[in-house]
Amino acid sequence: MSEQIKTYTVSIYTENNIGLFNRISAIFQRRKINIESISASESEIDDVFKFTLVVNITEPQMEKIKGQIERQVEVIKAFYHTDEETIFTESALFKIASELLFEEPQIQNIIKESHARIVTVNRDFFVLEKSGRRSEIDLVYRELKPFGIMQFTRSGRIAVTKTEMPISTLLQQFKNEQEAAFAKA
Repeated sequence: MSEQIKTYTVSIYTENNIGLFNRISAIFQRRKINIESISASESEIDDVFKFTLVVNITEPQMEKIKGQIERQVEVIKAFYHTDEETIFTESALFKIASELLFEEPQIQNIIKESHARIVTVNRDFFVLEKSGRRSEIDLVYRELKPFGIMQFTRSGRIAVTKTEMPISTLLQQFKNEQEAAFAKA
């Protein structure tokens, strides 16, 4: 196994229980590993949720952490993948004073060249949405910053793998087991 630090996208499929994310983040905290990005959503199976984390660590560290995550009772399965093995994106919203949209031609150029989308415009401000790689969002941020950004927010990474994952079959089995246990109760 390589000792080189890489960026890993960690997908954690879980039951939706209070406090689980605190225990998962504590696993990283104990090792002094920063979580670069966090996102949570429903998965492709009803009542199963997915945490997507981004971390920069070595593969041996990642393997140990994966094992610890999977020992959590509510965790169904955890996977990790490199950037080359995933298709991923992030989104960001930029709130900017409205007069700049009409008075600064460079703002319009930034919007056009970055393929950003205007979400809303009103008298006081307009909101841009930019989806893409972190570096693309960072570029738009740097270009807009001199004009004054009123508010900025960025989502965590969302990702799917390039190869088929056996998780759907595993999740369906989990769901069937849950339904059978509920029917017996």
